[in-house]
Amino acid sequence: MAKAKVVASLLTQDQDFQKLQAADAAAAAQRSGLDLEVVFAKNNSRLQIEQLYHFIHAVPSARPVAIVVQTVAGDGLPRVARDAAKAGIGWLLLNREGDSIEELRAEYPSLPIGIVTIDQLGIGRIQGAQFRALLPNGGNALYVQGPPDTSAASERLRGLHEVIANAGIELKILNAEWTEASSEKVVALWLSLSSSRDYPLKLAGAQNDAMALGARKAIATARPEWLQCPFTGCDGLPDGGQRLVRERQLAATVIVPPTAGAAINLVATHARDKSPISARVVLAPRAYPALS
Repeated sequence: MAKAKVVASLLTQDQDFQKLQAADAAAAAQRSGLDLEVVFAKNNSRLQIEQLYHFIHAVPSARPVAIVVQTVAGDGLPRVARDAAKAGIGWLLLNREGDSIEELRAEYPSLPIGIVTIDQLGIGRIQGAQFRALLPNGGNALYVQGPPDTSAASERLRGLHEVIANAGIELKILNAEWTEASSEKVVALWLSLSSSRDYPLKLAGAQNDAMALGARKAIATARPEWLQCPFTGCDGLPDGGQRLVRERQLAATVIVPPTAGAAINLVATHARDKSPISARVVLAPRAYPALS
């Protein structure tokens, strides 16, 4: 008898956290006896939609029982989600918010539909506490944010603002695409502007470790004297952000657990028990090093 198939649609192979998501999904699928196919969208929303419709429009016998997806688009692709449900395919949205999820759950109660995410606001609050610890007297901080139309990026920024309010920390916010290369490019562009010379930097932070490294590379090239500033990131993989902290390339990071495996587990539970899955599963981040 053929195994039930699940598709994991992720952002890019060029980012360590997305590789971790793929490995997490593969391990969960193996434990659960599910057949898994992973596809990467190269951070291109149009490509991701084409990839998803390839599975949605497949003949019924070849369709997956569910799609586990971290969307490039910040809106969570509600139209694609609805078309998947119409085709009898479950939809597990990773690290995004989707306004249509509750409606879809009510309309298709027999399908595994829900959200598995991280406490994104909590990530921002941890980063804010790290900023305050590293800048007890305040100062100017560069902050590289992910795509601002994504809930992960906007909630992390909101949590950061909550904690650093009234701390005398002034933020210069730049937007990148979650990758080291995109961060290096936007920071290099900002450093090429005359206005950056009047911004005495005290700290550089980013919403993931890859973008923190990109910012560090741009600063090393254009403003090497700023390398004495602390750098912070997020994701905290054992051989990524945690290693960079130990090597003192980063002053701190935030350990973010992968969500893809938890989503696969929900699909497996639903396939076994045919019971409704949780509408929303939220995993907790933690600071590295631990905040005192």
